[in-house]
Amino acid sequence: MALALPTAFVVVLIVIFAAPHLTFTHMEPLHESFSHVWVSFAGVILALSGVEAIANLTGTMKPDKGSVIGHPKVGWTSFKAILPVAVEVSVGTALLGWAMLSLPKDLAPEMIKRKEDMLRFLAEQYGLMAFGETFSHIFGLIVGVVFALLLLSAVNTAVAALIGLLFMMAREGDMPRSFTKLNSHGVPLVPLGIAIGLPVIVLLITDNFEALAGLYAIGVVGAICVNLGSCVFNKALSMHWAERGLMFVTFLILVAVELTLAKTKHEALFFVMCVLIVGLALWAYSQRLSGTRTMTVSKAFADIVKPDVIERMSQPPAETEKILVSVRGLTPVLSFAFEEAKMRNAALYVLYIREIAVLYTGGAIPPNTNWKEDPEASAILGTAIQIGKQRGVTTVPVFVNAPDAALIIVDMAATLGVDFLMLGASHRGAMSKLLRGNVATQVASSLPDNIKLVIYG
Repeated sequence: MALALPTAFVVVLIVIFAAPHLTFTHMEPLHESFSHVWVSFAGVILALSGVEAIANLTGTMKPDKGSVIGHPKVGWTSFKAILPVAVEVSVGTALLGWAMLSLPKDLAPEMIKRKEDMLRFLAEQYGLMAFGETFSHIFGLIVGVVFALLLLSAVNTAVAALIGLLFMMAREGDMPRSFTKLNSHGVPLVPLGIAIGLPVIVLLITDNFEALAGLYAIGVVGAICVNLGSCVFNKALSMHWAERGLMFVTFLILVAVELTLAKTKHEALFFVMCVLIVGLALWAYSQRLSGTRTMTVSKAFADIVKPDVIERMSQPPAETEKILVSVRGLTPVLSFAFEEAKMRNAALYVLYIREIAVLYTGGAIPPNTNWKEDPEASAILGTAIQIGKQRGVTTVPVFVNAPDAALIIVDMAATLGVDFLMLGASHRGAMSKLLRGNVATQVASSLPDNIKLVIYG
């Protein structure tokens, strides 16, 4: 937000300064063929990246009112998030493009020379027309600094996303297990080195920023195509036929754009082929190292060993009530939870969250591992199971890797359908609460009304 607000402010100022000078005088009818115009349209498709970034956050948005637990809907919340981005992408880009075309034609050579920092150029030119040369230099410098910081923030986001992707694939066994080793801050070591080192190497050996933009474009459009296509052909998703039809048409347009980028930007096509060949080769090698083998079995046998069937068989017997307690250690709240579970004849779910400072790209709950493989989780959950056996309480260990403890606690409580959620009182310092938030407060604000929250301590 600290970077988004200044960026929006300077863009609005540029449009305001340019408004008195907007003109259609320098605009001309299209002289090129439709194919040339289509290629140009495909070249500016990067504007979609903002909408795609917001759309990827729908898995972490607060459900709409009246949304059923287990089948959340975020239509209204996502609409409020995507609408301003969509307006900015369409209206904002059109206004800035009009402002660029409204400049005198004798500036065309300099505009072509400064196409990489066109927004700063617009700020300088329209600042000069509005308030003179001194203001022009100062305003241009401010715009340059703001967008430089914004681009650094975008790089940081990309690095964090790549770290999360590599870590998630390693958890799933698609990358070497060494990729899951964390440093003292909860960040995977090897993915951190790759996420920082790989872009640096690419920049050092590449002096063509238009080619790099092509690589990004073909990746973004490809990702959106996969998302849209998956939604269109997934009949389990409840969508109105008009929504599915609009999504299908958009999917076809973006497929055409993707093929156009592959045809016209050879560096991007080469990049995609390298990613596919090298990536699939590494995946196959990692699968072989992990001992994973592909096996074909009959449908009858596959139905018997379905994961959901095994999960249902592994569930504890039905109890009158369920209690979920989130623990960071062998704390007093765990002892209190056992007392309540014994008194109420309830099943006790003991949740231990391993907080990891990684941005996950696939959904709200990141992939987990066996709690017995984590030394701290093994000590806490193993002790809880032993205490449960001694007290005659059905105890179920739950282990989750998560970057956001509050979100996972609420999600687990709703998924398990518990009657009581128990948390220990927070002992974080004031600065820690400011930066990371108070877990109990965050949980209380998102917890469904039918689940009672007990804070002990």
